[in-house]
Amino acid sequence: MATIFERFDNLAGIRDGSAIAVFFDRVAFVFLTLMVVSAPHSIAATQISWGIGTIAWAAGFLFRPRKQYKFRPLNIAFFAFFGWSVVSSLFSYEPATSINCLRGVSVFLIFIYAAANIRRLGAVYFLAFALIISCMVNVIWTPVQRLMGRGVEIHGLKSDSPLAKALLWEGDTLLAANGKKVTTSDQVAAAIAANETTNIKFYRPDFEFAVDVKRSDLFTGTTANEQLGIDNWTKSYNWRSMGFYNHYVTYAEMLQLVGSLIFGLLIAAIASFARQKRTSVPLLAAVFGATCLALLLTVTRASQLALMISSFAIILRGAGKKIAIGAVILAIPIIIGGLFFLQQSRQTGFFDRKDESTRYRFVMWNDGGRLLTTSPKNFILGVGMDSIQKRWQEWDMYEGGNLPMGHFHSAPVQIAVERGIPALLFWITILAILARTFWLGITKVRHGDWRALGILLGCFGAMIGFVSSGFVHWNLGDQEVAMVFYIIMAFGVRTAEMTAAEPTELEIP
Repeated sequence: MATIFERFDNLAGIRDGSAIAVFFDRVAFVFLTLMVVSAPHSIAATQISWGIGTIAWAAGFLFRPRKQYKFRPLNIAFFAFFGWSVVSSLFSYEPATSINCLRGVSVFLIFIYAAANIRRLGAVYFLAFALIISCMVNVIWTPVQRLMGRGVEIHGLKSDSPLAKALLWEGDTLLAANGKKVTTSDQVAAAIAANETTNIKFYRPDFEFAVDVKRSDLFTGTTANEQLGIDNWTKSYNWRSMGFYNHYVTYAEMLQLVGSLIFGLLIAAIASFARQKRTSVPLLAAVFGATCLALLLTVTRASQLALMISSFAIILRGAGKKIAIGAVILAIPIIIGGLFFLQQSRQTGFFDRKDESTRYRFVMWNDGGRLLTTSPKNFILGVGMDSIQKRWQEWDMYEGGNLPMGHFHSAPVQIAVERGIPALLFWITILAILARTFWLGITKVRHGDWRALGILLGCFGAMIGFVSSGFVHWNLGDQEVAMVFYIIMAFGVRTAEMTAAEPTELEIP
């Protein structure tokens, strides 16, 4: 047992101290690990692990010798960004609503917690590969689920059928009846017959909806298809994959981040092929390919483009000309195939202004620009987080209510409009510090351990991909995505700090 604890303490970088201080350090690292492996799957498990781990980490301070701590510039920028968000919320048009949103902004503390409890490079490697392996669970499940199919896709829908009266369309896929999954038309008909009104959840590209179907509208007939008023049904094999999340964009953004980390390791492994176990290259290539396939099945253009941009940046920073040329040649047929799959799945091009989601973004960006420049107060302090949900009519948004209520579908626009231009400048400062940290770190480890180089390249690419997709996605406001982003950024920052061979404010001496 003593040997197990010794190995664990060596991995976590836990040094000698009082028994209770060591205990809290162990608990903090255990829950850091649980947080990392939960991040690709569950927001609840991730936040619970983060909360318990942070409490243990904070409690440990009571039993350690006092030490002079200093904040790294990145931490200062994070707290300045959060502080301005607090000020903006206090002056919001809807203060109660905006103050409640501060919980989401505080997710950056995951970075502080993770960075504080990563004390050795071995811990970075362990946690990075734990994140990747955990992510592979949903990556593998995604194509398997697609091959299995789901739900009841209806065909030959009669105009006077009970389903048509409930506003269902030809080709819709019925997923659940009163919360219970359905896999045959018999199950659908039985559920409707058993209740006065049955709530039917269904999928229609690109969203899931629910309608109420009345028992009194059922047709008489000897088969379920006749009662439902359809000619036939099949399983559906066409939907936007979501992994274990509740939305495909969230899943796509997470895959882009983890995919960048994998690709960084792959490029580093290729670059140091003669100096490490050669099995790592084909293994990482297979893992990256599987991740790309899962991302393709989300049919999310911005995240796919972001991973392309991220990969290109990683190649330029970490590989030679031959690898770069080979990667471009290899990417061309993959991109063409992806564009064809996108067109077949969503009936839209990659850049298509006629696409409804694209048009919606232009409307929201226009509304955001108008709100931002309405007054000096809006320009400096913003209108307040989520205040548009209550003031949209007053501010003449969503084309007078003809478009669904949502957000601005752009991280820079969302930050600027809701919290003012200073908040956007603080966020840009954070990104600039991260970029500089990774850039210099890559230079220092270029001829060192390939894993350190790979993590730095992957974090550099993940940050660029996150920023790229953020121009058309409010990914910073998606807590599941933000948590993965901050975890990966902590990997990169600690790798850069420790490979610099200089003491840092959070490293135990």
